[in-house]
Amino acid sequence: MIKAYLLENWALILVTMAFAIILKTTIFLETKMKRRMYILIASVFLLSFIVFAEFNQSSQGMSREVRTVLTAIRYSATPFIMAMILYTLVKKVRWFVFTPAIVFTIFNVVSIFTGIVFSTDESNTLVRGPLGYLPYIAVGLYSALLIYTLFRNCNKQSSEIIPIVFMSLAFISGLVMPFILGKDYSKIFCTTIMIALFVYYDFSILQLTSKDALTGLLNRQAFYSAIDKDAKTVTGVVSIDMNGLKKINDNEGHAAGDEAIETLASCFMRAKNSKHSVYRIGGDEFTVLCRKSSEDEIKELVERIKKNISETKYTCSIGYCFCANGEKTIVEMIEASDEMMYADKEHFYLTSGIEKHRK
Repeated sequence: MIKAYLLENWALILVTMAFAIILKTTIFLETKMKRRMYILIASVFLLSFIVFAEFNQSSQGMSREVRTVLTAIRYSATPFIMAMILYTLVKKVRWFVFTPAIVFTIFNVVSIFTGIVFSTDESNTLVRGPLGYLPYIAVGLYSALLIYTLFRNCNKQSSEIIPIVFMSLAFISGLVMPFILGKDYSKIFCTTIMIALFVYYDFSILQLTSKDALTGLLNRQAFYSAIDKDAKTVTGVVSIDMNGLKKINDNEGHAAGDEAIETLASCFMRAKNSKHSVYRIGGDEFTVLCRKSSEDEIKELVERIKKNISETKYTCSIGYCFCANGEKTIVEMIEASDEMMYADKEHFYLTSGIEKHRK
């Protein structure tokens, strides 16, 4: 039995070991993130034992009752793992993301006695019930939500889009392949998911060279690279500087300051589109490079940013510059945008009563 499991899951074992070693040695992840990743890969690994027992032992005299229970566990574990992936990879996703998985589990448990989702016939073969497609719907819904959220929150750079596309293909295969290859595909489902997670994690580590660790925005190095390589396509620059960060750090602590920076970064990301790249240049300084954008589009971006920020307890000074005819270099556009932003900040100091040395 052990030999059969090893032969069937050796690739999964190797990837899991490599994943665990990298997680142990990496210095780039927070402790909470590491803990969630460990739980996630352990869950996938444990599911492989359930899958092996269900499909290999059913042909060796396993009772229908045991087969039914193992199937219920497998069908229930899959949406929980998908929810765990979402909970682990996407910042600020809360525990209630597991609620649909709990609902699906209830259906699977009820099915043990009613056959509403699945049952086993006289030959111990799995039979789909009236809600037999529910497990695929569960995986499909979680997959769609995960891919949508990851894509919405990314900076639309190829280094971020490629792993998301790869993960999408892995999840799509999990939905389509069972209907092409039959039940045997379930035997490689865990390996497919583990490889997809491993690839996504590796790309995430590589992205840290161009991404700000706190906010997920592009960093200063990525900014300098962009203004060097993409100068001809940039038609607008937006400069943003937070107001009052020093006061928050002094009075509430740096953790509160970090929370403020993360909140504002989220405001910028929700306001941007595929033509915009958002960079964290310094502590509370941000720049948006707008490629092939009209002045109206840039103004609309600024208004969206202001609207998003107005929904928080923080404020920012904002300036922009538009130039599509080549009269200004990108450096000159940045200087003009900064000048407008500084004027906006002066107005903020004059009207708010906050001392100027306190940003």
